[in-house]
Amino acid sequence: MATPDFVLALREHIGHDLLWMSGVTAIVLDAERRRTLVVRRADTGDWTPVTGIIDPGEQPARAAVREVAEEAALSVRPLRLIEVRTLPETTYANGDRAQYLDLCFVLEHVDGEPRPADGENTEARWADVDDLPPMPGRFRDQIALALEDRPEAVFRA
Repeated sequence: MATPDFVLALREHIGHDLLWMSGVTAIVLDAERRRTLVVRRADTGDWTPVTGIIDPGEQPARAAVREVAEEAALSVRPLRLIEVRTLPETTYANGDRAQYLDLCFVLEHVDGEPRPADGENTEARWADVDDLPPMPGRFRDQIALALEDRPEAVFRA
């Protein structure tokens, strides 16, 4: 997975110490709300929605749109924030430690066919919302939230 330049610059100063990061999860639905975008991560092989790090000064919804374009070559438009949660601390293979504040957005497909566009994923495709590939539970929960159409976001306790 590509590490943003600003993170590499921070790592020069803090080494492997815990780094607090803001990230996005992008739940992309087709117009009929029967399919969602899934990608197979190159680093773990897991199927997930598109995820990514928010750049300094970047608006979170814009980051979700950018990440989908970069990773799956789709044009999308953000509909709403559906969940805010803090993820457990992660230690990467190189020893770097990070913890993420995850802002999950539901986005609507506008144009394009999914494909792995930047090397972070080995596959990108539509999945029927009733027949998702195996994926970590938080992503299944977030897809279910996207389909509920509730107007308010969920804030994890």
